[in-house]
Amino acid sequence: MPAMNTHGRIGVYGLGRFGSFWASELAKHGFSVFGYGRSAKVAPKGVALASEDEVLACDVLFYCVAISAFEEVLKRTAPRITPRTLVMDTCSVKLYPAKLMRTYLGEDVPCIATHPMFGPDSGKDGIAGLPLVICPVHAPLAVVQQWAEEFARWGLKVHQMSCDQHDREAAWSQGITHFVGRTLSELSLGETELATTGYRSLTSIVAQTCNDPLQLFYDLQRYNPYARQMRMALKGAVDTVMQTLKDQEGTI
Repeated sequence: MPAMNTHGRIGVYGLGRFGSFWASELAKHGFSVFGYGRSAKVAPKGVALASEDEVLACDVLFYCVAISAFEEVLKRTAPRITPRTLVMDTCSVKLYPAKLMRTYLGEDVPCIATHPMFGPDSGKDGIAGLPLVICPVHAPLAVVQQWAEEFARWGLKVHQMSCDQHDREAAWSQGITHFVGRTLSELSLGETELATTGYRSLTSIVAQTCNDPLQLFYDLQRYNPYARQMRMALKGAVDTVMQTLKDQEGTI
């Protein structure tokens, strides 16, 4: 049993697939966790189900909502958040939610943008060794460092960077992975006795990405400003390979 954490009451706003997973991880690491979900009837193990106001009044508040829903939720709840609460988002893009937190929380409420780059599937056997990104938005550096050290104690690989750097790199890692996974799913690839290791790797990408909500795929492509550049480059690469094959037709 982990020792109780000294960060105070931790609130998790949104108990969907990822929010429930994240709340459970916080509880496993000794936090006193309170969760709220609009349609949640039960809370994950170790998490207390609370009202919206109770969660918003916690010492630390994690928003675990869809990227496309974040503005509506933040705009509606921000007036009830006081400067004594540290706010963190967990969106898979960072420039967009950071801008929203600056807009609706102002200068008084401390906030940090985070991206746990894992979920219920990739973290089902434990999250040690998996990456988590922290992007300072408006919080004392000591607080940012405190949380970076906390997540490092979990065994996570913590990366501190700007929101812009995150989105540029994520477009070419997470964004392209989800795009390829969703594209391959359109082919309805199935099992075959001739499956190579490479083929199984491709089908595993389909399983991993398509197990996430379709809304996440749409949001990754829409709210990351570098995603369109990635898609256009990918299309150009496919066109180049197709043209190369066409040029070779006359030599076969």
